[in-house]
Amino acid sequence: MASLFSRQVFSSLALLVTLSIAAGALIATAGSARAEKEEKVLRHIVLYKFKEEVTPAQLQEVIDAFSALPSKIDTIIDFEHGPNNSPEGKSDGLTYAFVVTFRDEAGRAKYLTHPAHDEYVKVVKDRREKVVVFDYMAPAK
Repeated sequence: MASLFSRQVFSSLALLVTLSIAAGALIATAGSARAEKEEKVLRHIVLYKFKEEVTPAQLQEVIDAFSALPSKIDTIIDFEHGPNNSPEGKSDGLTYAFVVTFRDEAGRAKYLTHPAHDEYVKVVKDRREKVVVFDYMAPAK
């Protein structure tokens, strides 16, 4: 009788362990699928160091031209900009940032080849001393 009881307990424990492992695997798979489906956006960061001879009025023309792009290019879903104000002194002379957000790479591709972007580049190209562009995928908020 004790042997039969021991086998039943062992079988029950084995079943419990198996179900626990299966449940854990199911939860992990669901979490992984959720992470894969997490909506992302593409952030396009443009940092400038302007030439010393650029006047405040010329800088404002650059800002106005870039700020007009969201109304001209429908793949831009968010836009912000501003001057560097970091106290760390590690900006390597870069003084102004523009951040453009797209839903995906296709949106960025349309922006980069859009005539309005080409017109903006004509405004800024002779006024910039240095430009850094950095893009990355970020979770959508």
